[in-house]
Amino acid sequence: MNFRLKIAAAAMLAVSFVASYGQTSEATPPVKKHAATKTAKAPAPSVADQIQALKEELEGQINSLKTDLAVKDAQLQKAQQAAADAQAAAAKAEAAASSEQQALTENAAAVTTLQSNVNDLKGTQASLATTVSDETAKIKKDLANPDVLRYKGITLSPAGSFIAGETVWRNASTGGGLNTQLTGIPLQYADAAQMSEFQAAGRQSRLALKAVGKLANMTMTGYYEMDWLGAGITSNNNQSNSYVLRQRQLWADAKLTNGWDFSGGQGWSLTTESTQGLARGTEILPATIDPQYEAGFVWTRQYSFRVSKDFDKKFFLGFSAEEAETLNPAGSNLPTNLLIGSAGNGGGLYNSTANYSFNLAPDFVAKLAVEPGWGHWELFGINRSFRDRIYPTTGTPYNDTKMGGGIGGGFRAPLLDKKVTIGLKGLWGQGVGRYGSSTIADITLRPDGSISPLHGFSGLSTVELNPNKRLMVYLNYGGDYIGRDYSGTGSTAIGYGAPGIAMSGCNTEVPPSGTNTGGFNPSTPANCKGNNKDVQEGTVGYWYNIYKGPMGTLRQGLQYSYIVRNLWSGAGGTTNPSGNAEGTDNMVFTSFRYYLP
Repeated sequence: MNFRLKIAAAAMLAVSFVASYGQTSEATPPVKKHAATKTAKAPAPSVADQIQALKEELEGQINSLKTDLAVKDAQLQKAQQAAADAQAAAAKAEAAASSEQQALTENAAAVTTLQSNVNDLKGTQASLATTVSDETAKIKKDLANPDVLRYKGITLSPAGSFIAGETVWRNASTGGGLNTQLTGIPLQYADAAQMSEFQAAGRQSRLALKAVGKLANMTMTGYYEMDWLGAGITSNNNQSNSYVLRQRQLWADAKLTNGWDFSGGQGWSLTTESTQGLARGTEILPATIDPQYEAGFVWTRQYSFRVSKDFDKKFFLGFSAEEAETLNPAGSNLPTNLLIGSAGNGGGLYNSTANYSFNLAPDFVAKLAVEPGWGHWELFGINRSFRDRIYPTTGTPYNDTKMGGGIGGGFRAPLLDKKVTIGLKGLWGQGVGRYGSSTIADITLRPDGSISPLHGFSGLSTVELNPNKRLMVYLNYGGDYIGRDYSGTGSTAIGYGAPGIAMSGCNTEVPPSGTNTGGFNPSTPANCKGNNKDVQEGTVGYWYNIYKGPMGTLRQGLQYSYIVRNLWSGAGGTTNPSGNAEGTDNMVFTSFRYYLP
């Protein structure tokens, strides 16, 4: 810009110079003559002065132009700065607009999300209100009608407890009260068979308490169950019906989430049929009123330590070590030069009127249960050991040990949409009489005092009808059998079921002894020493739930049983068509129970 101004100024100066030079080079006009008296003119400015004046004028103009240019440069710079600022502001505004647009987009998405969250919150609030309402109702129910009681993280339940008022009538007296001694059924011609009996009791009433504590990988259970069916030495009906408090079950269990189950204490033997795997507390019993259940039912309640494994709820394997007890040797003409047990020692808190065997080892039971989708199926085996100490006429006393055992199984399955249930179970083996409900016999003895386990069989068939939720009708038939095992012949034969034993008086009612003036004394059949062969029982009955709901269950039951006890035949005639002595009994039971919920 300065260079251009300088060029322009130089051009103007040159033009002025040429013009001045032209003026000075023209012809001098003629001088006019003036009068002498007039003053002379001032001399014209010189070219140098004119150039100087022009220069100064040009310099002024140039300076003015420079000033204007400086001002314009400043204005231009200011305009450029303003343009730059405007461009920056525009960029900033554009960025702000973009950011605002992004914010608007995000806000729109946030609004959509918020609206969705609000809708979800409304749904959650409604669901929460329903949940709170349900939880409130549950809390009120738990307070008013709790299913379980809670104590320091565990649950306590009295389920299984009931109060019972029950009666029994028998056409042949047993003197056993509500509980039927199956081997105590009197023979047909015994004095007790000529009179009926009626007994009533509340002794089968039961108290139960279950405690359950759950951990992340284990469920712990403790269970206690008792009734009044025990008989202490001083217990009687004379005044206060002072029967002892009987320990039925008392066990602890730890069930792991991986399927392993460990338990110990007194409870049902692993030989007892169950309904869900091999878990304690799922045993299934004949639906009878009689506390002795049914002839042919395989069971004991005793101490055991049990380990079982659940394989995907289909297969179950279990093993238990259980309290052993040998029933006293049974038979005729048995030797006595041996020691196999003794009466209880009061110092050891055993009953001095009972016999306790000297056991070599526990009874061992192994069991497989299968639930393929229809019914529950079982197969089990028992291993038992028997021991006595023999004192020979000459020589050193020694211990004699014999092994026994058996195999058993059964199944239970529903039919007709669970309106009907059928079941069959049994046990066969040597020395397993104790596990049959009749407890006929385990062993007999050889002439030298050595032990011989008796062959036995127990079996029970069951049909249960459930036409509606209130009524259940049951029909059972079962029996326990013990085979003959003897040495020798005639009346001196030694062992169980010896055929030479006198049996001529079994089917004859013995006349009373004494005189008319002194009175008559009742008596038992003479010459009737045979051993029990079998006990068979058929039962039909029903349970009807008068009420079943949150307040518990009020139930009424009626049962009829027909039972036959057969003896092995022996020497002497009998009038029984079977050739054996037998006892029969008709029994009618009633029950009225209230079960705690």
